[in-house]
Amino acid sequence: MSQRKPQPRRGQKPADAPETENDRIAGRNPVLEALRSDAKIDLIYVGQESGGLQEIIRLAKEKGIPVKVVTESKLSQLTGGAVHQGVAAEGACGTYVSLEELLERATEKGEPPLLVLCDGIQDPHNLGAIIRTADGVVIPKRRSASLTLTVGKTSAGAASWLPVARVPNLASAMETLKKNGVWIYGTDAAGTSYTDADFTGGTAFVIGSEGFGMSRLVSEKCDAMLSLPMRGKVNSLNASVAAGIFMYEAVRQRLAKGRF
Repeated sequence: MSQRKPQPRRGQKPADAPETENDRIAGRNPVLEALRSDAKIDLIYVGQESGGLQEIIRLAKEKGIPVKVVTESKLSQLTGGAVHQGVAAEGACGTYVSLEELLERATEKGEPPLLVLCDGIQDPHNLGAIIRTADGVVIPKRRSASLTLTVGKTSAGAASWLPVARVPNLASAMETLKKNGVWIYGTDAAGTSYTDADFTGGTAFVIGSEGFGMSRLVSEKCDAMLSLPMRGKVNSLNASVAAGIFMYEAVRQRLAKGRF
């Protein structure tokens, strides 16, 4: 029987967390999407024995981005052992926008904002999966995963397109969103069932950290609390799964009212 890993205290860095932020994108689709979205890329690495990269190499040459051929072992080393599929790029998997720009983009689309606020999501796989489901994401600068290699890979390239705002203080950002007509929902087992709430107006869902949920201050700033009815003895869901359920319900309601 495997031993259960000890859980870090809230705000404490997990023992297996990387010491530095990785600024390389790995994988064919993430690199291709980064090129197509004009993300900042300084250099592209391709493996000596890798085929099927013609589109990536063509786009890189068009944009004046140098392509360097390296051994497979070097590529694995550069990407920290990630599944690179023979290609990696130097640069973030996406660029951050301001909170104001996040709201402006929603206005330009003619739709009420539909956002996910990540309160202490430190697992890059969870953040990447959330990015795949959201229209816009807000993350804090501290105690949060950022737009790194793993996030780009997990999001299947979506991190290169989706607007992500990185804010100094999540509670302050919530106040700004409220002033712009966004209703903010937190998650709590004692809250209202998510199917009873109206998400057709400006909406933001707060998804708490993997082990501790929402912080006290962020929780107090929420306009309402939602719950996900569950069966069985385990009464919690993975952060990205919960985000996906909330987002789907919001999209369903908006489609029913012709908001999309």
